[in-house]
Amino acid sequence: MKKSLSLSSEGSLPPLEDDVDSVCSDELLGSQSRRWLADLLTGDGAPESGELSAAGQDGLFVDYLFPLGELEMQSGIKWKRPKELCPSPQFIVNGATRLDVRQGKLNDCWLLSAIASLSVHRSLLKKVVPLEQSFQDGYNGCFAFRFWQYGQWEEVRIDDLLPTEDNNLIYLSSPDRHEFWSSLLEKAYAKLKGGYRALDMGFPHEAMVDMTGGVAEVLNIASLPRDLPAFLTNLLAKGALVNCANCKGLLEQRNELGIMFRHAYSLTAVERVKTSHGTVDLVRILNPWGNTEWEGPWSDLKGPEWNSVSAEEQKRLDRIRREDGEFWMSVSDFRHNFEVMEVCHLTETLSEPGSAVLPWSCKMHHGNWVPCISAGGSAQGGQFWQNPQFYFVLSEVDSDSVDAKTTCSFVLALMQKHQRRRGINLSIALHIYQAHPINTYLSPEDPSARRPVLCSPAYASRREVVLRGSLPPGRYIIIPSTAKHNQQGAFLLRVLTEQGNAATPARKPTPQDISSVTEHSFPHQAALPKSIRQLFKKHCNKKGVCKPVHLHSLLTEAIQGGVLAGSEKNLALEHCKSMVVLMDSQGIAQLSWPEFQSMWDKIRRWTDIFLVFDKNKTQRLEYQEVAPALKAAGITVDDLVMQLVGLRYTEPDMTISYPGFLYLLMKLESMIHKFQAYDMVGMGTVTVSYRQWLHMTMYN
Repeated sequence: MKKSLSLSSEGSLPPLEDDVDSVCSDELLGSQSRRWLADLLTGDGAPESGELSAAGQDGLFVDYLFPLGELEMQSGIKWKRPKELCPSPQFIVNGATRLDVRQGKLNDCWLLSAIASLSVHRSLLKKVVPLEQSFQDGYNGCFAFRFWQYGQWEEVRIDDLLPTEDNNLIYLSSPDRHEFWSSLLEKAYAKLKGGYRALDMGFPHEAMVDMTGGVAEVLNIASLPRDLPAFLTNLLAKGALVNCANCKGLLEQRNELGIMFRHAYSLTAVERVKTSHGTVDLVRILNPWGNTEWEGPWSDLKGPEWNSVSAEEQKRLDRIRREDGEFWMSVSDFRHNFEVMEVCHLTETLSEPGSAVLPWSCKMHHGNWVPCISAGGSAQGGQFWQNPQFYFVLSEVDSDSVDAKTTCSFVLALMQKHQRRRGINLSIALHIYQAHPINTYLSPEDPSARRPVLCSPAYASRREVVLRGSLPPGRYIIIPSTAKHNQQGAFLLRVLTEQGNAATPARKPTPQDISSVTEHSFPHQAALPKSIRQLFKKHCNKKGVCKPVHLHSLLTEAIQGGVLAGSEKNLALEHCKSMVVLMDSQGIAQLSWPEFQSMWDKIRRWTDIFLVFDKNKTQRLEYQEVAPALKAAGITVDDLVMQLVGLRYTEPDMTISYPGFLYLLMKLESMIHKFQAYDMVGMGTVTVSYRQWLHMTMYN
């Protein structure tokens, strides 16, 4: 019999839904889950964050880390490779198109709609789906896909074992039984989220962000401009991916004209069509289900309106007269039959060279709300000015301005990081103020003395809030904030402007510029080098990767130059070995530059926390300071775990050094993340095989 180990908790956990680089707060874990945490804390083994894989009996890749759900484990469900389902499987047949997507037993039309939109843009498709993969040359059962997670692209590797019933795929499939790119993409995304079950119900804009790195915006169609064709044309001209839905009826029931309620459709084109009676504005819509279409005017099979359109014009529109899920409808019918539109704005880094598409220019800035430092709370509170401040200049007006009103358009997107894994949903918002004629920041008195020129309508607990606007040329301050004072959290702020606009976001100045401020807004700036790329290049090997010995020399040099100088003597090579392993995404005990960037982001955030809680500035945390510091990092532990921390991670005088604090947090995050990755159904129960247990506890 197969040996297994079952770990359970008395509480419940939310399903794994977001990124692969974050963790859930331990306060959500029950007693049995804490025992799992305690066992690994006191031992030498901790789960690694890389791939757990091996070759099966046939020598093909098997991904043992893919989380199975209840449906896939039922009798009658068999996992098969494409070569077992058809004689000559192909990764892609005649190009990957929007019509290669057919929904299965999952309620994931939100994902399929995003995939369909993605396939329209080849440059985006190539980023997510490496097109050179095949079932012939070099085939070993392994396929790789890439998804955007908080500012960088993460690779997800899977095997090609797919769940089937009666020799048919039970989830996403292509109309061509020989084609499997879309089915494998769905499986890779399921792994990113925590299993197929995690894909049941969702929002297309989140999937589009994960597959493009763009900025998603949710719009009410009734409130869109009167000239809707021009508005939609402008969106598509910038390469935006557009999805739409009618949310006024019961789930996936149809209205009298065939439009399904609470079902995600893709809008892929806007055209002014010539008819014998004049011109008509039409939109092209795709239903990922593929077998239910619009039955009103201009429908594929029942629309007499097409009789007034010449064959040449129909050919230009690439009209297909069959029920394939794709259809045309008038703009007015679109406005009446759809309620919500989700738009994913693309940036210049995602555009195809030589393309006519002119996307937004984008600047990204990572930041943190740190209690007592940079978590000032809402605009109604007296500490609002303490929030991170970003300075930017709007100088060039929109190129398509048609009146005397010269303005600069932009889109701001504030994304809170890792909130689903941590079980914490902060309410967040954006405010924009006019900058001082001289100063590039707001003083403590400014927010109460002046009104914002633009702001979010309300604080929202969504993963990302978006603020679209137009302002006259000038100098402005952006302030991202949480609804409550002293809330801990990390965020990503993206500023999208028209091409050529000189937008220059910047953090608020250091305390030397404000006499009334007595503490650093970002303490790590005094402890760590501002630029790390050159240091990485200096210490990595010739292949551009960082191994434990390289990390040891890099961190030693980094610490020596700041206010924590001297702490480097407490940095052991064993610390660096574990930190590399815990951040390594490939299971090869080394870090690439993107992986190191992710680690460095954590180190900067944790350094802020260390310096804040090191009250007596001894470069060590007293034992009683450790638990509050861990809580500030999003990890709440009970007395049992804190006792084990005291036994395992403190010095003889019951203090924790700065390197020891970094190591402890890295290990805690990794262990909780591993538990969450296996607990895909969110029940606080983990079952692993004997082999998996050894893999997890040995590789540290």
